[in-house]
Amino acid sequence: MLKELKLFDHVFLNKNNIRLIPLSFEHESGLMEACKDGQLWKLRVTSTPHYSEVHHYIETALIQKNRKVHVIHLLSSKKSSGKILGTTSYHDVLLNVKRLEIGYTWYAKSVQRTHVNTTCKLLLLQFAFEQLNTETVGLRTDIFNIKSQRAIERLGAKKDGIIRGHALRKDGTTRDTVMYSIIKSEWTNIKAHLIDLLDNY
Repeated sequence: MLKELKLFDHVFLNKNNIRLIPLSFEHESGLMEACKDGQLWKLRVTSTPHYSEVHHYIETALIQKNRKVHVIHLLSSKKSSGKILGTTSYHDVLLNVKRLEIGYTWYAKSVQRTHVNTTCKLLLLQFAFEQLNTETVGLRTDIFNIKSQRAIERLGAKKDGIIRGHALRKDGTTRDTVMYSIIKSEWTNIKAHLIDLLDNY
């Protein structure tokens, strides 16, 4: 599994004119524009940086990658135009139990409530279960991020519970985190569900 995670240095995942590619400094200006689309940094319950902090955001991502902290940052863009839509990541990779999480996800406001999130989640889940042989994929969100909770539940993930006093928000307040998961035995049905959702957009 660890060996295959290194494939993200080179592998592009593609579907429905959406591609996921490794995050790098060449995407800085496009990611800044995605941040400005909806002024996403104002949302206290997301990990979206201020557009002026995108360089540092990418720098931190690359440091984590080089330190092998098991965080794989991916960029979502339109395959046809190259327009950057947002980011997502594999993180908290636990090799011994074959578990990883999908998170640090945010998209420009103009592509929210479209097929983009569902397409990206299908690509990420499919690669995790079918290529990396993952047993469990976790997802988490702020207890006050109701939109994110609904999106995760719409995927078919099961709610595991709430971790109280779990992490700091951007504004310094302490958040409770809602945890979800999908296990390998559920993947066949969830995959069919996601494909059906995409067919109906």
